[in-house]
Amino acid sequence: MSDRVYNVLFLCTGNSARSILGEAILNHVSGGRFQAYSAGSTPKDAVHPMTLETLCKVGISTDGLRSKAWDEFAVPGAPKMDFIFTVCDNAAGETCPTWPGQPMTAHWGIEDPAAVDGPEFKQRAAFGDALRYLCNRIGAFINLPIASIDRMALNSRLEGIGAMDGTTTKSSKAA
Repeated sequence: MSDRVYNVLFLCTGNSARSILGEAILNHVSGGRFQAYSAGSTPKDAVHPMTLETLCKVGISTDGLRSKAWDEFAVPGAPKMDFIFTVCDNAAGETCPTWPGQPMTAHWGIEDPAAVDGPEFKQRAAFGDALRYLCNRIGAFINLPIASIDRMALNSRLEGIGAMDGTTTKSSKAA
């Protein structure tokens, strides 16, 4: 097994819910094999409170989580990304910065739990669904034999993960 740590960036528009969930989950379950980050094209001022509540409820640390612009990761000195996953359809359709190092990209669209209107129990259920879908996708991702398969096969598998239960699109799009 390789000692290499892979950098992963989860992108969304607001960087207050889905991308933050992805960052926290991957950092929690990766055993140090991955370093996850998140960002948005037009980040909110803060992480959505139910994002933090959802993570805390399942024992995942929220320390250091903040809403930030994706430009932070496209400047000299920023961590070089190996993988970039868009988790909302809007971010997948936007023109992203040029990422140094040509990272592998895939679209893992999930409905925005922060956009759910209605009673609080519906909002909590939407955050729970987003957490579950991301946990399933991240579990599949961290079990890929990344170091031993070629780039084309890896890209195909990343897109397949994006098509798992809970997807917002029927076809995958690259960031």
